[in-house]
Amino acid sequence: MNEPTSQPYKSLGTHLKYLREQLHESLDEVSGAVEIDADRLERIEHGQERPSEDILMLLINHFNMQDHEAVQLWELAGYDGAQDKLRMGDDIPANAKQIVMLLAMDARTMYTDGVDVNATPSGVTLSFTQASGTGERMPVARVGMSLEQAENVSRLLQRALLHVKYGGPKGLPPAADKN
Repeated sequence: MNEPTSQPYKSLGTHLKYLREQLHESLDEVSGAVEIDADRLERIEHGQERPSEDILMLLINHFNMQDHEAVQLWELAGYDGAQDKLRMGDDIPANAKQIVMLLAMDARTMYTDGVDVNATPSGVTLSFTQASGTGERMPVARVGMSLEQAENVSRLLQRALLHVKYGGPKGLPPAADKN
């Protein structure tokens, strides 16, 4: 009886599994990068479960998908009903714009005043937040990366901060003073 709705998830799952296998990544590696159980990712890949919008966005970002391919996966998951969302309320939901913004490479800078760091053996996830007028922490962006990439980002961030603090390579302290 759920046959018509389960077929799109099967296609979605097959495509996600193909992407994972093309990158030679295990279920554990990908599930760790997007912070879900490997069993759940396996159910998604088999078409037995539809990923939430957030999880699908993380998978799209993890696989570094082109916009047209990301939109196709979004539609396979059944999240293409923007018209239905507009009919639900008077205002455009905040997540409708975020979806478009996150799918496209957006050159705008998003400022935050908080970050939560979650590190596992599979990778690191940075969840950037911004305080709202009510003091509630609102998510701004979420970035996942491998441990190796996190180490590279840390080194580059330290180098950039030293560059700003000491005015470039000429003003950098000697190597022995680095901590």
